[in-house]
Amino acid sequence: MKTYTYSQARNRLAGLLEEAKHEEVIIRRRRGDRFAIIPKPSGCRSPFDVPGVSKGITRRELLAAIRESRSRPGKSRRQA
Repeated sequence: MKTYTYSQARNRLAGLLEEAKHEEVIIRRRRGDRFAIIPKPSGCRSPFDVPGVSKGITRRELLAAIRESRSRPGKSRRQA
């Protein structure tokens, strides 16, 4: 962990951000306030990347329920 003054940080912000990728960087103000710069994990996630739900149903039971719902007469499916 490295500590820089506010003036030092302002003058070399780009380098400081690169350094913060590898270790925590502290910026100290004249009054003694201290701030940490730490990297935030990348937000490049798929919208389909969601946690699963365990309902205690087997794959076979799930596929059977899907087939049954698709074979029911009544509602017409939209055609592509």
